[in-house]
Amino acid sequence: MVADWLLGTIDDLLNSVGLGGHARVEQMIYVCVIVAIAAGLGWVMKRIILAATQKVVKLRHTQFGFELLRQKTLTKCAHVITPLVFLALVPFGFDRDSDLLDLIERVTCVYLAFAVGYGLNAVLSFVFTRYNDKENTRNLPLKGVLNIGRGIVWGVVTIVAVAVLFDKSPTVLLTGLGAFAAALMLVFKDSILGFVAGIQMSQNDMLHVGDWIVVEGTEANGVVEDVSLTTVKIRNFDMTLVMVPPYRLVSTSFRNWRGMQEKGARRIMLALIVNPATIRRIGSDTVDALGGKYPEVKDFAGKLSKAGVTMLAQGGTAPVNGTVDTNLGLFRGYLGSWLSGREYITKDQYLMVRVMAPTPEGVPLQIYCFANTTVWTAYEAILSAVMEHAMASASDFGLEVYSGVDLSVRSENMGTNPKSAGVAAAPAGGDK
Repeated sequence: MVADWLLGTIDDLLNSVGLGGHARVEQMIYVCVIVAIAAGLGWVMKRIILAATQKVVKLRHTQFGFELLRQKTLTKCAHVITPLVFLALVPFGFDRDSDLLDLIERVTCVYLAFAVGYGLNAVLSFVFTRYNDKENTRNLPLKGVLNIGRGIVWGVVTIVAVAVLFDKSPTVLLTGLGAFAAALMLVFKDSILGFVAGIQMSQNDMLHVGDWIVVEGTEANGVVEDVSLTTVKIRNFDMTLVMVPPYRLVSTSFRNWRGMQEKGARRIMLALIVNPATIRRIGSDTVDALGGKYPEVKDFAGKLSKAGVTMLAQGGTAPVNGTVDTNLGLFRGYLGSWLSGREYITKDQYLMVRVMAPTPEGVPLQIYCFANTTVWTAYEAILSAVMEHAMASASDFGLEVYSGVDLSVRSENMGTNPKSAGVAAAPAGGDK
């Protein structure tokens, strides 16, 4: 056997230098030799496993194999070879009742337990990555589950290692651990709350990686980059990073703009403040005169005369919304018809131009519609085109206006989402 040959060689070597008969010296040299053998064999096996994996991946070209190589899963699992070889060889150099052998074996078993934990965590990471890439099509925040799995593995490994090192039953250790449960819950409070919050967010589909969220009471207003057991990482649109505990998202409210991204439409809500002194009644001659310059006026007047008042109550896409009694009503009808004819305005969302309650500044005329894009630059171009056209054409209807953009809404819609549309993209604006 290898062990007998090693012992004989070591004994002959010690006799040649006059140290024969020193059992302790012989044992120490034997331990050092088998440590070197175990380490060398472990290194060789890892190289063999790596070479074999690379060969198979080159032949098959599977994503599974490439992921194994990238994460070094098999080579991490191969760390168990060294302590196993050492445990197999070390008893041959000692008496079975040797206290030194018992200590060496205990220490080696502790090392083996941590090597097994290291390999299991490598397997968990590989399985999580594969599932997250292939099956997690909704980008659910599952990293917290991986962290819990890792924590359980290391918890079990630690208990086993302590039990082996001190020759105690794991059951006894777990029983004693109950006395420290309160302290442990205090220490791991954030992890426990984060785990529960992660389950709630996944179960209720509250948050995905890549969502644009706004967390009230914090500086968080950007895209979710990562969700772990204790932290939600959010990159704001000024490229700063904000970290928020997961339980903050479920214990308080936060706004998720994913619905607008899924719709592919972004809200436009603008207000023109009309000088009430310029609002006046008009006759058919005014309608005919404006119809020559703006075909939409003639189209609107024709629809209104055919349908009568019933058309005023219609909802849905591009309702006839206006009157021919006043210049403001005609302008309102014109803008509704003009917007419904724009290719960049959606036809399956609300579209209306309405007069709101007068204010000390004037009479607000609100434009409410949806652009058919979520790209920030394109959306801003559409927003500007609508505002410019409305302001430029108002004077032809005899109205004096100035822009009163709803800043509270506009500020919510501003931002850049590099994930959704390259460098100059932004998540969709609000639904309603």
